[in-house]
Amino acid sequence: MENQEEQNQLNIELNEEIAEGQYANLAIITHSNAEFVVDFVNVMPGLPKAKVKSRIILTPQHAKRFMKAMLDNIKKYESIHGPIQDQEQVSVPLNFGGPTAQA
Repeated sequence: MENQEEQNQLNIELNEEIAEGQYANLAIITHSNAEFVVDFVNVMPGLPKAKVKSRIILTPQHAKRFMKAMLDNIKKYESIHGPIQDQEQVSVPLNFGGPTAQA
């Protein structure tokens, strides 16, 4: 049984550059029938241009697992720190010149 647990363990490597992380205050999500693309952007007030800091491409199945994991973590966070308040009204859809999402 212990040997099976060792085989099921995943060793994940995190180098220093990735461990520092990237700040993003906007996520733009597009999708096709085969994948979800999430662009994390850092938008600075007063600047007309914003750069994508990271792009993550997920299968639909992994996107759904990610959504469930985020919801679970938000519930855990709110149970300790209280409800997260939306600070600003976001108008949807946002159009930054990228591809339009397809259903």
